[in-house]
Amino acid sequence: MKTLKFKTNINCSGCISKVTPFLNKQEGVESWEVDTANPDKTLTIESNCASEENIKATLQKVGFKAEPVD
Repeated sequence: MKTLKFKTNINCSGCISKVTPFLNKQEGVESWEVDTANPDKTLTIESNCASEENIKATLQKVGFKAEPVD
């Protein structure tokens, strides 16, 4: 299992509700959460096989940005 972290523009519960069905269906994503209190709105994903590119593409479909962070 690996952890992926992204800086996003997901900044409220409404935004989270928009991305929830997409991230829940994303292949390889075991769990995820967005820290909306963090200025970077950090999305943390626990994954078996999802790639950074797949996560970015999924979020872009819903209108959000994601940039990988270390």
